[in-house]
Amino acid sequence: MTTDDAPQSRPKGPSREERRQMRSAARLYAVQALFQMEASGQSMKSVRQEFETHRFGAVYEGEEMAEGDPDLFAKTLEDAVNWQAKIDQMTDRALVAKWPINRIDPTLRALFRAAGAELVEGDAPPKVVISEYVDVARAFFPEGKEPSFVNAVLDHMAREAKPEAF
Repeated sequence: MTTDDAPQSRPKGPSREERRQMRSAARLYAVQALFQMEASGQSMKSVRQEFETHRFGAVYEGEEMAEGDPDLFAKTLEDAVNWQAKIDQMTDRALVAKWPINRIDPTLRALFRAAGAELVEGDAPPKVVISEYVDVARAFFPEGKEPSFVNAVLDHMAREAKPEAF
């Protein structure tokens, strides 16, 4: 038997926990990308390319950024852009009448759009989506009441988007 005939060991893919962490990172990056698109007026394509090329797994000041799930990141961005009007209307219905979506913090607006994209078009169970984006809110607002606010708004949105899950 030659070395060419020997069984080839394939590199193992990411573990289940690594895949979960990559999905979580993709959600955080999607919120950042949507915020950047709104703030700078950049196209989805240019922001997506920047994140996938320069942010996923990059090292900044000795800190390594998490590797994101590129498929979930791309789908979330595309769905948030393609379904933005529907998602914003769902968000408005979940917000207090005096606080329409255009009056809330732009980071929260990006978060609701990313989460809304997953609730409208994604495969993850709504409770997972809510939990993941509440964690994203904690990352951006570690001392504030925003995570509780995000939980309440996303619960309302999820019940509208996928009532059968409740």
